[in-house]
Amino acid sequence: MSLSRQGGHYLAIGVVQWLVDWGVMVAVSYAGAPVEAANIAGRISGALLGFTLNGWITFAGDDTRVGRRQAARFLAMWLVTTALSTVAMHEIDDRLGLKWAWAAKPAVELALGLFGFLASRHWVYRR
Repeated sequence: MSLSRQGGHYLAIGVVQWLVDWGVMVAVSYAGAPVEAANIAGRISGALLGFTLNGWITFAGDDTRVGRRQAARFLAMWLVTTALSTVAMHEIDDRLGLKWAWAAKPAVELALGLFGFLASRHWVYRR
């Protein structure tokens, strides 16, 4: 599959994934949970959706697979990006407040999404 087609699929799935992630993060933090816990809850929700859809649609091909090895690679990537995202959300919340953390989350996730696309394309879903 071409880079532009994969990019388009990744972006479309990413928008849905991000909406789930952001919505859960806002709802959980609004309910009173610390922003760090809310961020992790949101990222788990989005990751479950994204791993499956991107494996079946975005990166599907003869040289790719959705299996245990790919899930382990995805988990490693997810742990790194979640740590970076959570540190960013904590710092923004601590310095500027919760509403700024809500507003900044899309930009943080976009930057991490670019890394995630490259890692997924070249490493996560490979056989």
